[in-house]
Amino acid sequence: MPWAPAAVGTDVTALSVLDLVPVRADQTTADALAATLALARVADEVGARRYWVAEHHNMPAVAATNAPLLMGIIAAATSRLRVGSGGVMLPNHSPLVVAEQVALLEAAYPGRVDVGIGRAPGSDPVTSHLLRRGQQSDGVDTFDDDVATLRALVRPQGVEVRVGSSTYPLHATPRATTVPQLWLLGSSTYSAQLAGRLGLPYVFAHHFAGRGTGEAVRLYRETFVPSDELAEPRTIAVANVAVASTAEEARRLTLPQVRTMWRLRSGQPLAPQELVEDAEENPLPAAAEPLLATLSESWIVGDPASAAAQVRDLAGWLGTDELMVSPVTGAFRGTPADRSPAREDTLRLLADALR
Repeated sequence: MPWAPAAVGTDVTALSVLDLVPVRADQTTADALAATLALARVADEVGARRYWVAEHHNMPAVAATNAPLLMGIIAAATSRLRVGSGGVMLPNHSPLVVAEQVALLEAAYPGRVDVGIGRAPGSDPVTSHLLRRGQQSDGVDTFDDDVATLRALVRPQGVEVRVGSSTYPLHATPRATTVPQLWLLGSSTYSAQLAGRLGLPYVFAHHFAGRGTGEAVRLYRETFVPSDELAEPRTIAVANVAVASTAEEARRLTLPQVRTMWRLRSGQPLAPQELVEDAEENPLPAAAEPLLATLSESWIVGDPASAAAQVRDLAGWLGTDELMVSPVTGAFRGTPADRSPAREDTLRLLADALR
């Protein structure tokens, strides 16, 4: 039975955006970054609230390898958006390094920095092993403590580290005056309950998991303990979205992303994202259809009016405070390499339809 959430004032008029910085077959990394900056400026123009970037490694179709670095580039190119990570995969990094990165960003762009923290590897086992410099631990067993350490380090008072019989003061920046906002990310009930216990805002990766969102949000709200940062539960759900002038065109534009997901989930070699016509000329095998149906059943695809209705329905069902969209529209042949017009149109059309 579908979960029926308590009445919550969901705000879907101010969109938020998750960008994996996809790399198409007709793009270099520089082109993909230019297209992301153009998309971020569109998000700024249409009044989006947040613009988050992911952390993935050794994937030919994704250029988002270093979230804090991308956050600084995007913040410099926009004027109002909150920039954030969706997320920093904390097991790959020292909490002190992450704290220093995001605290510097907060000092440069006060009040505009979100830090979404995840515990997934964000890559294949070999790359993850190299990221962690050959350490035997995968970082998951210390995740709870690492989150608490990061949380303390970004505060102005910092932390005190025990060194023998004395203490050693440690600060992410010498004189912090404002603090980036921490969010806990996840696609499982574990992260939901951890966010609740810590009193942190919570983001569910509905775009990736597709199922279990309602249960995770419910558990988060049930286990929530007020904290210094947050008096009441606060949630964001992320959805894959494709919007075009017609539903048929929107479905066509999702084909490259669908094929990328098929490769990822079926263990096929990864490659830069195909153009729409190339995807149409090389259909996937019939055996892929059940998996693709499962993957895409939670996506929001359609013309502006139907997409806006789907956004409102999803937000209302979940009772989430905000909805974040990941534009999954690809590109046709002849598209400028440094732009993603269909992704930009998804944001513009959806923003207009939600007003």
